[in-house]
Amino acid sequence: MCGRYTQTHSGADLAEAFQLTTEPEPPPRYNIAPSQPVSAIIAGPDYRIFQWGLVPSWAKDYKIGYRLINARSETAAEKPSFRAAFKRRRCLIPADGFYEWQRTASNKKKQPFYIHLRERPIFAFAGLWEQWESGDGSYLETCTILTTTPNALMEPIHNRMPVIIPNADYDRWLTAMPAQVQGLMQPYNANDMEAYPVSTLVNSPRNEVADCIAPLEV
Repeated sequence: MCGRYTQTHSGADLAEAFQLTTEPEPPPRYNIAPSQPVSAIIAGPDYRIFQWGLVPSWAKDYKIGYRLINARSETAAEKPSFRAAFKRRRCLIPADGFYEWQRTASNKKKQPFYIHLRERPIFAFAGLWEQWESGDGSYLETCTILTTTPNALMEPIHNRMPVIIPNADYDRWLTAMPAQVQGLMQPYNANDMEAYPVSTLVNSPRNEVADCIAPLEV
């Protein structure tokens, strides 16, 4: 799964990476957690803010989003919760790294790892988004992050990893027919990624500080 990530680049960096016509003003985020507002790019390209945790348009209660922070890429096109968004509302979720927790030998504690691309560029998770109307007529826009099987780097840490879209395929992910994006939902090249253990400071989403990504001194 993907349950925490970072996005610390500036609005100018985001505008350049995703060919936006205006610069957003996102604050640096070192510990983004489910149910929080997150940056996203939709077809256009257009910069949007969504709540992390997808609420299908047919849902009777927005709290379903707490359980839908991730979608398995292998089944998203058929699952009732995701199939409409997969067909019509795909998005890119900017990031520069993510966290995953590895079970220790004792199996009682988990060691957090920070995973990023080499040289730490901005990259994009494959996402889906939805608009949900509440009983009072207000709207909530939400998103989920697609996951896939782990690459060689991630396999010792966790049995899933987020789908990362290569920057050359951003437009294809946002605008192509569903059958034309199936090949993009693959584990990212492990040789282009790095991982290192970090402090359990990241375990609490209240800790939104740069120390969350500091390498753990062993």
